[in-house]
Amino acid sequence: MAFSFPAFLSANSALFEQSLAVLKEYLPSPVPMLGVIDRKIPVPCKQMFAEAPLNRLFADAIAEGEFDDFEGRRIRLEINGGQPGITIGYWAGRLRVIEGPGEATIRGSVSAFKTLAERRQDPDQLFFQRRLVIEGDTELGLGVKNLLDSLEWSFTPFKR
Repeated sequence: MAFSFPAFLSANSALFEQSLAVLKEYLPSPVPMLGVIDRKIPVPCKQMFAEAPLNRLFADAIAEGEFDDFEGRRIRLEINGGQPGITIGYWAGRLRVIEGPGEATIRGSVSAFKTLAERRQDPDQLFFQRRLVIEGDTELGLGVKNLLDSLEWSFTPFKR
């Protein structure tokens, strides 16, 4: 016998959507907890879970040499506050997750990165609005931003 939730609790109901909005508004940010978890995950685990999807996502661009200008370079993506974050490098035709700082850092909120990944807003607007910030080697950061903006790719996280 299968249990089912009442209709007003379904993921498509207005009450459910309003409840989520209230929770998002008043619950504390999960970022500090994510930072603690992030610091406890060893780099080999991060590599195992992040490298293959990144290389699949950008396989065509890598094969066409679009990333060649970034050979041996490192860029860090960070949530505001410094944690969690990930440093990505490009070596021997592959994107790699590495430990340590990047030559450039792109920092922003979770929602700003999500907006960027889903391509719901022009990346330049996110930077001009200061929702995303480039620090360190800004030429490298802008080069990566321009490359991502020029590529045909899509990120589709879990859909309801």
